[in-house]
Amino acid sequence: MPFRKVQAEKLSLAVVRQIEQLILRGLLRPGDRLPPERELAEKLGVSRPSLREALGTLRERGLLEARAGSGVYVADVLGSAFAPALVQLFATHDEAVFDSLAFRRDMEGLAAERAARLGSDSDLKVIDTIFRRMEAAGQAEEQSEGRAREPAESGEGARLDAEFHMAIIEASHNVVMLHMMRSMYDLLREGVFYNRRIMFAQRTTRCELLGQHRAINTALQARDPEAARTAVEAHLDYVAASLRDNLRAARNEEIARQRLALEARRG
Repeated sequence: MPFRKVQAEKLSLAVVRQIEQLILRGLLRPGDRLPPERELAEKLGVSRPSLREALGTLRERGLLEARAGSGVYVADVLGSAFAPALVQLFATHDEAVFDSLAFRRDMEGLAAERAARLGSDSDLKVIDTIFRRMEAAGQAEEQSEGRAREPAESGEGARLDAEFHMAIIEASHNVVMLHMMRSMYDLLREGVFYNRRIMFAQRTTRCELLGQHRAINTALQARDPEAARTAVEAHLDYVAASLRDNLRAARNEEIARQRLALEARRG
């Protein structure tokens, strides 16, 4: 019979498994610093020798790294899916911009649907907290620039926008989707900044963008999977349409300038 005597598990292995799980679930992120050894041993309820053994195992596996005089950190096991030069290329070339939006529409729509069904109350509180910060940032930016001027992108709004979308991915509780999208965070952030800049140039207002994010947040807080997915898809469809309008306007302007030059020569 394929049975073996049950043996007590070494404490260090239990520590290894717990830290691995925290990294897998995205609760410990690349660059996060672990608490000091004494404090961490107390939190885990193990001896310091057992903790050291576990940390050594995790360093060997490439999940943690020790920095001299600083402590132990979660290693950058994700890195970036794209080199910085490629991120810039994707953010400024039409074909890649629209492909990126289509990819986000599919992934984030699914993530929103899952988050509404599977996200915990705390997940939804995180999303709502970020949305409230988006509201506050938008109000502050409007006050600073004056209502008579067109909206401009300060960077804070784009950062919170990207965080809002990443929080939805995290709330979907699909670890493959989580780590894939987190490895693409630079692309997401650059894309959000570029999209907002273009939309503001097209006279999209902060109120419009905030309203779209409010619809996403409202559906998630109501735990309505279909409405959450629809709201995400509607938002990204709007972004894509705005970018297409911008391209069309740029082409029209070029033609108009050529006509103006012809008229000047005729006159």
